[in-house]
Amino acid sequence: MKSKYAEKGIIISYFGDGKGKTTAALGLALRAAGAGKKTKIIQFIKGRRQSAEEKVVEKIPGVKIEKYGLGFIGHPKDEIPLTKHIKAAKLGLKAVKTALNSQIDILVLDEINWAVSKKLISLEEIIETIKSKPASLTIVLTGRPKISKLIELSDLVTEMKKIKHLYDKGVKAIEGVDY
Repeated sequence: MKSKYAEKGIIISYFGDGKGKTTAALGLALRAAGAGKKTKIIQFIKGRRQSAEEKVVEKIPGVKIEKYGLGFIGHPKDEIPLTKHIKAAKLGLKAVKTALNSQIDILVLDEINWAVSKKLISLEEIIETIKSKPASLTIVLTGRPKISKLIELSDLVTEMKKIKHLYDKGVKAIEGVDY
């Protein structure tokens, strides 16, 4: 017997200070591709450098990534003016609105929680956009900050909780593990 949600799109949130939010969203996109579904991933915040997952995703039929971030705001090496971060995020939001009207099954808004918490995009605008989604579209939200209103809007919520991380020992990101 099929679940009543099988044909209905849902809202999924992955948040928290632990590693694995984007990885979980990418895993979901991979699973969806295996089921013949189409996924679009719109990345906010993350920089222009091509990540390892992008190199693989571009080879998977039915999964596309678009980047609209200029890098992590507040990072010690961030020299980009806030106005440019806002402009990039607004372009990302425009892409989200366009994607709502495209032939996709899953839309991932990667690091949207950061974009909202850093005030690059208003929470109200994201909520309004999510609520305007087609009934069959599943939307996945990721990002470290806990945003209660997005959690309330979600049907499935997973908190990634850091117990231990190499960053705490000063170890830099590891290619193939962290990016």
